[in-house]
Amino acid sequence: MAFSFEPQVIGYIAGFLTTISFLPQAIKTLRSQSTESISLWMYGLFVTGVSLWLVYGWLIADPTLIAANAITLLFASPILILKLRHVLSAR
Repeated sequence: MAFSFEPQVIGYIAGFLTTISFLPQAIKTLRSQSTESISLWMYGLFVTGVSLWLVYGWLIADPTLIAANAITLLFASPILILKLRHVLSAR
């Protein structure tokens, strides 16, 4: 009897690991309210990329891409918003 599994399982595991990796940074940033060491360009590009992956997942109806990128966007967006507030208030 051969072992088999759905390839989507690997996608869900990868999505979970990459998504959850942002949680500690999001918690730390929101608690400290400090974004000084965070690159605005990196987070701006990252959130844009995640948003596009989410749209792509939706267009091809891939629940793995949709779930992983929606949750990542949920974790990364508050950090970007906080960084933008700090940059704009420093002007």
